[in-house]
Amino acid sequence: MNIILKKVRKTQKEILYRLLQYSLFEESQNDRNDMNEDALFEYPWFESYFTEKDREACFIREAESERLLGFVMVNTYMQKGGSGHSIAEFMVLPKFRRNKIGKKAAVMCFEKYPESWEVSPSCGSEQAYLFWKNVIDEYTDKKNEYEDGIFRFSKIPVDNPK
Repeated sequence: MNIILKKVRKTQKEILYRLLQYSLFEESQNDRNDMNEDALFEYPWFESYFTEKDREACFIREAESERLLGFVMVNTYMQKGGSGHSIAEFMVLPKFRRNKIGKKAAVMCFEKYPESWEVSPSCGSEQAYLFWKNVIDEYTDKKNEYEDGIFRFSKIPVDNPK
């Protein structure tokens, strides 16, 4: 399946918010994030993805039909310092997992911004850790660091193949 990343428009932010809530619910099995009294998970940076230029949210869509497959949220906050990009949130809908859609979407993000990257798999999720380890190891030819729950790596230049 061919996929595309399409920037989330302000008029679509409610759709992204619902997907984000589902993703945070899934992650809540492993992290300390609890629902509030309105049965929602707090995400204080959500509105920033529509007001700040250093944050971007994209839907993952099937290229031909534009069917919604998931989403990715990217920002420039590097927990270990320096400049670059970080995948803040990432989710492929369960129906479409294990079809390399997540891997394709991740690589599209890495290719979009030719610089350093940080990826923090969902805390306590062995499945998320293994997904990101496999994707990043393959993308970097195992030239990455993993410390304190964070993968760090730089984009491999196109003129310097693996």
